Amino acid sequence: MHGILPDGSSLIAFVIASVVLAVTPGPAVFYIVTRSLSQGRRAGLASVGGVALGNLGNSIGASVGLAALFAISSLAFWVVKYAGAAYLIYLGVKALRPPSGALEAPRPVSSPPALIFRDGFIVALLNPKTTLFFSAFLPQFLDPHSSTIVQSVALGAAFVLIASVTDTTYALTASVIAPAIARAKGRRSVGRYLTASAFIGLGVFTAASGSRHAK
Repeated sequence: MHGILPDGSSLIAFVIASVVLAVTPGPAVFYIVTRSLSQGRRAGLASVGGVALGNLGNSIGASVGLAALFAISSLAFWVVKYAGAAYLIYLGVKALRPPSGALEAPRPVSSPPALIFRDGFIVALLNPKTTLFFSAFLPQFLDPHSSTIVQSVALGAAFVLIASVTDTTYALTASVIAPAIARAKGRRSVGRYLTASAFIGLGVFTAASGSRHAK
C-alpha cells in the first residue's frame, strides 16, 4: 500500500500513537459511556457508529482544508464549536423530560438506535477540535513524495477504525455494569438526571474550553 499508508517504523509509530490517543477518554468516549450506562449495549454500539462516522467526516474535512479554514477564521471555529455545545445541552435538557406512560415501567424508555446514531454523528461532527486534531496529528506520518490528500484520508480512516475498536470496548464495558445500576432503587429518575447532567456538563465544558487542540 505504498503511497497510501506510511511504511515500516512510521506505520508502527502511527498505530501506537493512535491507540494511545484513542483509549484516552474524551467527549466522544464520555458520550458513548453515558448512552451505554443509561440505555444499554445496543444504544452504546449505535453511539459508537455515529461517533465514528462523525470523526471520519472530520478527518476528510481536515484533508480538504477545513482545518486551515478554522485556523484562519475564528468565526468559523466558534460557530461550529458553539453549535456542537448547544446540541449537547439540548440532549441534556431533552433527557430531563420524563418519558410518557407508566410510572413504574420495568426499564427506562430507550431512544431508537437510528436516533442515537444520529446524535453521536452530530456530537462528533460538530467538534471543530477534532478536525484540528487530525490536521496536527496526521501530517507527522505523511510521505511528502506521495499524495497528501490520499494519505491523510487513509490515515484518518485508520485512526477512526482504531478509535471505533476502543470505543466499542468502552461501550461493552459500560453496558455490563449497567444492569447493576438499573437494579438500584429509584434508578429511573436518578439515571435520567445523571444522563442529563452528563450531557449538559459536557456541553458547558465544550463551550467554555478555549483551546483548539483536543481529541
